[in-house]
Amino acid sequence: MAATPTSPPAGEVPAGEVPAGEAAASEPSIKLEADRAYVDLRDRIVTLRLAPGTVLREDELMRDLEVGRTPLREAVKRLALENLVAVQPRRGTFVAAVEASDIENISEVRAELEGYAAELAARRLDESHRAAAEALLREVEDLAESGDQDWLMRFDERIHRFTWEASGNPYLQETLERYFTHSLRIWYLVLERLPGLGHAVHDQTHLVEALLAGDADKARELMREHVLDFQRELLAAFSRG
Repeated sequence: MAATPTSPPAGEVPAGEVPAGEAAASEPSIKLEADRAYVDLRDRIVTLRLAPGTVLREDELMRDLEVGRTPLREAVKRLALENLVAVQPRRGTFVAAVEASDIENISEVRAELEGYAAELAARRLDESHRAAAEALLREVEDLAESGDQDWLMRFDERIHRFTWEASGNPYLQETLERYFTHSLRIWYLVLERLPGLGHAVHDQTHLVEALLAGDADKARELMREHVLDFQRELLAAFSRG
């Protein structure tokens, strides 16, 4: 006859079980670790410290990122959903490749959504964003002598992010963040083959001026053309590789 299971003494948790309070407390910690691992891993992929085709070895990444297995796997899942990582059954997990078609496909989406974000930003610019836009214009005036391509790209990125934020649409901002990440990775891939970025950043002054003037149509067209011009430069540089 089977033994009747006995309940553990009051205050104890059955073997192999985690107290409900501890489990709940550990969830935010795992999420924070997963978020940190995601950002760090994404940055390594974008800046080519993890080049396209690199095998992602779990134990190495856990050590390098100082993160546990569960949060690392959560981070890799997010990157796979964003097409920055490719999971191949029975072969492994790799940093996704970059194809010429990616440049066109990403830019087609970005051109329309970035243009729409600029249109919304011009219509919705509040006092705090107006002050930030004026500060950006003053910074552009000091860029004439800058030849630091990485710095120029980061400044251009700031203008894009400012425009997304000023649009007042968090869903649009989140979507554009994902596509901009892909464009940034392609830029790092062809950096040595690209012309200087100074002219492109200075062209962005017209966009900021349109935002300040509340000219939604002009802001939309300027941003759209900026993205498409960048696409043409990326494609030309990619073909030279």
